[in-house]
Amino acid sequence: MTKKIALTIFISTLLLSYGTVVAETEKTAAAETLSVDEIVNKTNRVAYYLGIDGSARVKMTITDSQDRQRNRELTILRWDQPNPDLSKEEQSEDDGYCGGQKTYAFFHRPADVSKTVFLVWKYLDKDDDRWMYLPALDLVKRISSTDKRTSFVGSNFFYEDVSGRNINDDVHELIEITDDYFVLKNTPKNPKLVEFAYFKIWIHRQSFIVVKTDYYDKNNKKYRTFEALNVETIQGHPTVTKAKMTDLRTGGHTVAEYSNIKYDVGIPESIFTERYLRKPARKYLK
Repeated sequence: MTKKIALTIFISTLLLSYGTVVAETEKTAAAETLSVDEIVNKTNRVAYYLGIDGSARVKMTITDSQDRQRNRELTILRWDQPNPDLSKEEQSEDDGYCGGQKTYAFFHRPADVSKTVFLVWKYLDKDDDRWMYLPALDLVKRISSTDKRTSFVGSNFFYEDVSGRNINDDVHELIEITDDYFVLKNTPKNPKLVEFAYFKIWIHRQSFIVVKTDYYDKNNKKYRTFEALNVETIQGHPTVTKAKMTDLRTGGHTVAEYSNIKYDVGIPESIFTERYLRKPARKYLK
């Protein structure tokens, strides 16, 4: 069985496990007529803008090439800058919405990273602001924009994988349409800022979930792969609840499992400030 056929069977079976996706995505019946920008906008909303805010508990299992494992447990909070021209309901369903966003990641375990906090303010027109609070030193460290494509607390995910890549940073090209997927090739506008030459993504045509991403280096060699391993419908939204990032160069991989996922929580913007790096709002971290 080829990898392409296996992937098609896998995601088709996975999506059948939650029938409400069909009702959620009836409006995409004419998906083959969408422009590249429309596909990118819809995919970006599903990946990073579901609801007006969100929270999730995350367990990361980091496995190296010798099958040695380490674990990380954290809570991720998200706040989206509201669009004054849209109601909350309109904003959460607007495929073209791509506003400023703030992300707060609080680490629970293991002991050596407990109470560490990662904070991101994402902008559309300039580099993100990123901070890391290190409790052992009681130090707030500014993370350079050049570090956003480096390992996120020792995992195979990058900082940018957690907070999201700005869709305006790449040129998007639709290279294939299959029965189940849109396949896009994405090339960075400024290749000096990233380690990849381009990346390809497989987007499910009904749910607009990214089920696979392959990253290629300047020698056209694939070196990094993302896979969605499980999808569930949560508050009416198709949501990835288990994902895997593999480093093909080192042979290591990280599996992220998401639980206690909530949308439209009502998280105040004030949580996403330096004050709450040192004194986290426990109410939203349970």
